[in-house]
Amino acid sequence: QVQLVESGGGLVQSGGSLRLSCAASGRTFSNYAMGWFRQAPGKEREFVATVTGYGSMTVYANSVKGRFTISRDNAKTTVYLQMNSLKPEDTAVYYCAAGTCQNCLYTVGNRYDYWGQGTQVTVSS
Repeated sequence: QVQLVESGGGLVQSGGSLRLSCAASGRTFSNYAMGWFRQAPGKEREFVATVTGYGSMTVYANSVKGRFTISRDNAKTTVYLQMNSLKPEDTAVYYCAAGTCQNCLYTVGNRYDYWGQGTQVTVSS
């Protein structure tokens, strides 16, 4: 089992920045690919970013490419999502997820095995 707890969400003005954190516990953190997803009200959950077990490879959704950065600190068993140049359309609940594959880059939610409870990000215009 892997437990995931997100933090760092909040209210920010358009153009601002936030850094989300996802602390993991339970198993060897580097064995897991990690991802961030988000879900806005009335919309389906969508992929945001993913990173491999040792952080060597990343993939981003086109909507966040160049603005968001996913990273991980395996010593702290934490994955981060640095979000810059935020837009109102980035408003959503953000979830982190762990997939049982060290070198995979999963962009679909059903490939992930564990999920956090989510953290709200609200971007005002």
